Amino acid sequence: MADHYGFILHAHTRPEKAAEFEALFRAYVAPSRAEPGCIAYHMLRDQQDPTLFIFYEVWQSRAHLATHSALPHMREFHQRRMEYLRRDFEIREIEMLSPAG
Repeated sequence: MADHYGFILHAHTRPEKAAEFEALFRAYVAPSRAEPGCIAYHMLRDQQDPTLFIFYEVWQSRAHLATHSALPHMREFHQRRMEYLRRDFEIREIEMLSPAG
């Protein structure tokens, strides 16, 4: 599984932008899961801090993630992300120690 690429991303949204951020990314979940190379794509929300969204993603390779990140809607969001966020993304790369379900 060393060839897979996974990460956990924390997105700390501005309180007034949390609902808009949620709606935007809810619409991206299913299409992202359908992309070639996507093994897992989960969007979560912290129960104690509703402005914190957590993404858990696993891709077959960094190249697959790069293809996903280069899609027009993802590039546009990346350029405008600070309109939604209190601070930039916190990204933790992870090593997959168990097989994907």
